[in-house]
Amino acid sequence: MKSKKILISRTDSIGDVVLTLPLAGYLKQNYPGVKLGFLGRNYTQPIVKLATGVDEFFSWDEVANADSKTQAQFLKDLGYDTIIHVFPRKEIANAAKTAKIKTRAGTFGRIFHWHTCNKLVNFSRKKSGLHEAQLNFKLLKGLDLEIIPEKRNIANYYDLELPAATENWQKLLQPNKYNLVIHAKSKGSAVEWPQAKYIELVKRLPENLFHFFLTGTSAEADLVPELAQLKQSNVTNLFGQMSLTELIGFLAEANGVLAASTGPLHIAAALGTHAMGLYVSNRPIHAGRWAPIGFDTKVFMHDKNFKNPVDAIQAISVDEVFDHLMEMGTT
Repeated sequence: MKSKKILISRTDSIGDVVLTLPLAGYLKQNYPGVKLGFLGRNYTQPIVKLATGVDEFFSWDEVANADSKTQAQFLKDLGYDTIIHVFPRKEIANAAKTAKIKTRAGTFGRIFHWHTCNKLVNFSRKKSGLHEAQLNFKLLKGLDLEIIPEKRNIANYYDLELPAATENWQKLLQPNKYNLVIHAKSKGSAVEWPQAKYIELVKRLPENLFHFFLTGTSAEADLVPELAQLKQSNVTNLFGQMSLTELIGFLAEANGVLAASTGPLHIAAALGTHAMGLYVSNRPIHAGRWAPIGFDTKVFMHDKNFKNPVDAIQAISVDEVFDHLMEMGTT
């Protein structure tokens, strides 16, 4: 590989960004002399900063509303000889070309890449049977590297520095109980388990064995009012109270996380916390592509194929999740 300074561009949501970090880790582990930059959004910076494979983080938010000339100058001033468009954005692709970044790798499936990228890789994310984290590696073909790690090995490339929970949050954890974080909403990124099932689960699990922490934004609390207002001694409502940095530290200290396919689930998996994901079998949002990647994960997904994803997620029984958590909480 001839590239010396590689900029990975992924300016979408937290979960997608987390599943891109193994790509950075792989490059740093196998080409330690290469400098790696990450182009993302302000709100994803806290998780990217934990990746030891990433040398520099740059926020596209700084120039997102600027004119094309300013955007191109922004990328040029970074001084990278290669950019990998993991998440394709037309304005970034145009800016990279105008900035004369030497190697510009992107997927053939985006027409605007035909005239902005000089290294096109032909593959389809939606039709592939590979996991999203594996699909990101496909773009390395633009750097003359052909490597698709086995799914079971991808977690080896996270290389995250484990953050510590701040004292204010850490003191909430119960040393003699299974501390379970429930993140019920996903900002529309996934099909969500009904709040009634979360409530039933919380009420059934023994209070002497489990403590529950409800996380999410204040706006999300309004979307699950019955769950957010649940009054039990072993339930702590943390809606709207944590920054992403604080949440990351808390997830690292918790025993487990239960959520749909959303950012906190993927963060937990990457940190090594037991990540339990609620999924549907419908493409392209199925677990085969979006399951959490980590050394301690569990996927709940109904075997039956449902035409309606909402029916599919509702088919996941409370009993199944209850039985798994009881096993976790008593071992």
